[in-house]
Amino acid sequence: MRRSADALKQPAYVENPDSGELHRPHHVDLKSGMYRGRQILKPKGE
Repeated sequence: MRRSADALKQPAYVENPDSGELHRPHHVDLKSGMYRGRQILKPKGE
């Protein structure tokens, strides 16, 4: 019971096909602001 956290896996990352950046699946890519091919947020640095 005390070692139940040992089985936790590392979070998965996917590559953005446009920018090549890694981000969590089903999350907005914060560098480009894109999610599922749509612009959701303004990109960082603008």
